[in-house]
Amino acid sequence: MKAEVFLPEDYRPAEDEPFMNERQLEYFRRKLKAWRDDLLDESRSTVAVLQDGTRNIPDVADRASEETDRALELRTRDRQRKLISKIDSALRRIDEGEYGYCEVTGEPISLKRLDARPIATMSLEAQEKHERREKVHRDD
Repeated sequence: MKAEVFLPEDYRPAEDEPFMNERQLEYFRRKLKAWRDDLLDESRSTVAVLQDGTRNIPDVADRASEETDRALELRTRDRQRKLISKIDSALRRIDEGEYGYCEVTGEPISLKRLDARPIATMSLEAQEKHERREKVHRDD
């Protein structure tokens, strides 16, 4: 078992410290776990609402509106499930020592990018190149 890494409450990863040192890794691990916990809490409340929401509504318009709301809720829930999977993958990369490095180039991903999107797997440049390629193929 690893020793607990001390992390001041106001800590933010900085460019002038070694990339992906223990403090940075702990910072991102905590950020990812908190995000994951929030998503799981939301999904539990969604399931409770959907289970309680099964009512017999006589008005067709009201029933249609409720069905639309439920479908939207389920789509959101599915998006959250996929996001949780990406968070789990990022946590695995932290444990395996691969977190913070672009899966395409192997270069470090900027700390600003990781702070904004901690599940990022590509540097901004590689991501933009990937999206341009996708767009070209999608237009075919």
